[in-house]
Amino acid sequence: MMRKALGTTSLVFILYFSVSGGPFTTENLVHEIGPGMALLIMLAIPVIWSIPEALIIGELASMLPVEGGYYRWVERAFGPFWAFQNGWLTWMYSLVDMAIYPLLFNLYLGYFFPGLPTDAQWVVSLAVIWGATAINLRGAVRVGGTSVVAGTFVVIAFLVAAIGAVHRISHAPWLPFSAPDAKGLRGLSVGISIALWNYIGWDNASTVEGEVHDAGRTYPRALAFALPLVTVGYFIPLLASLGSTDWRTWQDGGWPEIVRAAVGGGGFGAFVAVWAALAGMISALALFNALLLSYSRIPFVMAQDRLLPRAFTTTDARGTPTRAVLVSAVAYSVFVLVPLGRLVVADVVLYALALGLEFLALIQLRRTEPELRGAFRIPVPRSGVIALASLPIVILVTLVGLSFRDPDFGFPAICAAAVAVALGPILFGIARRRALAQAEVPRPASYSG
Repeated sequence: MMRKALGTTSLVFILYFSVSGGPFTTENLVHEIGPGMALLIMLAIPVIWSIPEALIIGELASMLPVEGGYYRWVERAFGPFWAFQNGWLTWMYSLVDMAIYPLLFNLYLGYFFPGLPTDAQWVVSLAVIWGATAINLRGAVRVGGTSVVAGTFVVIAFLVAAIGAVHRISHAPWLPFSAPDAKGLRGLSVGISIALWNYIGWDNASTVEGEVHDAGRTYPRALAFALPLVTVGYFIPLLASLGSTDWRTWQDGGWPEIVRAAVGGGGFGAFVAVWAALAGMISALALFNALLLSYSRIPFVMAQDRLLPRAFTTTDARGTPTRAVLVSAVAYSVFVLVPLGRLVVADVVLYALALGLEFLALIQLRRTEPELRGAFRIPVPRSGVIALASLPIVILVTLVGLSFRDPDFGFPAICAAAVAVALGPILFGIARRRALAQAEVPRPASYSG
């Protein structure tokens, strides 16, 4: 039995770490495409991607506040085949996504221990994974509390840095508009991918709605707080730091040195730099922690549908699906050792495809079950929902088109995404045959009716 113990504040910060975790990785975006273009993209993405996504996810979460979230929404609208594809795509992009956060932890650990050997970094990565797993095994409430503390630490760190940098702003933060070697459209595809990666994931925490108090009201409310928190959390540090530093010196993992240069040298600069480095490490751990909570519920609900072994449905006294959490941690421990950094574009494309199924689910449910509604409903007709859903789809199509022009990053990632998509129906067929072979065992009730 799932315990409904998560409240609005915990869910806000779980969403914060399911999507953002602070401005980390935006320094790479600035370096790749230039200050002005980076700021423009980081402003455009929430308007034409995050707001439509948050509205659609908010209605679905209010309409069907169930454990498994988006998996159950797609199942309700289209049946088990498409629900399986949604869960499979989620797992595929999570393998790339979750491999990034232990590497991010090591990147900021390097501020204190430069030149850490590769073997030592692998050990640290595994410690991050299993540290987060230990927190997850203690239940969603512990994950929520950890997220609140970590999020407060990160937000205040960059707010202090931005305030300290204001009096040193010497030029327009958006100049120059683009980097001299931005590689034109090829560079733009990488830039859009990095920006999207910093804004995707508003549906992730829906998988734990069965553990949220009054989820139909709490999830949309948490989205309303988390979206501006994430957006402002990017823009305030970027504007203040770009206006008071030389953007050409920015590089991956560079926020400690960026804020030191932004606020000036001396003791305060050194203090803020250490704070930013610690924030990078804490953010990486909290990101992995929150996303492990979300992703581990997918094998749990798929096992309830007999599409995975029933062992994944085991829960402890807190309602935590312990075996699903442990198996997820093992999978991520393997993939963290694989160099997947070049597949960020694949990560974004696979996520967008899974999200597209969720958007279509709302459009379908608006047609087939118009009386099905929760506390929050987008105040537009079905045609308005279609218009909202089309905005992110335009970005996805643009990204795929641009990616084919980038032989170094985009094209290999698109090929990897295509392979992952093609495997979905094959694996569903295998899982379905296995389920039919066990048909004599009564199937547990699910929200698909």
